[in-house]
Amino acid sequence: MDDRSTTVRELMDLVLHFSRDRDWEQFHHPKDLGLCLAIEVGEVLEHFRFRTDEAIRNDLNDPERKRAIAHELADSLWALLRLADVCEIDLAAALKEKIGLAAEKYPVDRSSGRADKYTAYVRAGENDATERSRSQDTGPKK
Repeated sequence: MDDRSTTVRELMDLVLHFSRDRDWEQFHHPKDLGLCLAIEVGEVLEHFRFRTDEAIRNDLNDPERKRAIAHELADSLWALLRLADVCEIDLAAALKEKIGLAAEKYPVDRSSGRADKYTAYVRAGENDATERSRSQDTGPKK
């Protein structure tokens, strides 16, 4: 099993069957899986906290340290896959849609090589229209 030959559905089924075999589905509710995902991502970040980019690159050249990071990423993926499955979300379709939306917000000619949020280079007219729309909205604010 590797990234080049395994589908997202196969990965979802892998963690689903593992969970079913242990009667864990009873614990797999969206809130709990969301919390699990946040916790697991935090454990990934522990490997990078207070570290320089060079130190992290060195860790990735050490097989044992790289393996520890890989396991934390796998835990995060596991939680994400279960959450998507429980919520009946097609991750591939959601990602494709999200990339399409991001392409609109971050056109290549204005965003290439920039780390800014899209609002830093939205055309003046577009920004004015967005602000007018917001000021005319009289509905409840979130």
